[in-house]
Amino acid sequence: MSKLIASAAIAVSVLASSTAFAGEKTVTLAVKNMYCADCPFIVRKSLEAVPGVSKAVVSYKDKTAVVTYDDSRADVAALTHATTEAGYPSAPRS
Repeated sequence: MSKLIASAAIAVSVLASSTAFAGEKTVTLAVKNMYCADCPFIVRKSLEAVPGVSKAVVSYKDKTAVVTYDDSRADVAALTHATTEAGYPSAPRS
């Protein structure tokens, strides 16, 4: 009986720890090819279409996109892929 309880406790802790590592992250992307006032709208929509993205704020002036996302559902590679596919290559801003 104690082995069963110990096994159940381990299983619960493993499941809980995997969700504990997931969380909301924010990244700033440098975005290329934004030349008009409509470009930020297209970039924002492409980022918001990525599962896990909760917010995308795009600045035409700064040529950046600040993206808040759930890192258990999306990653930076998915975000940069989305903008590149829309015609606006991007990379994390250093």
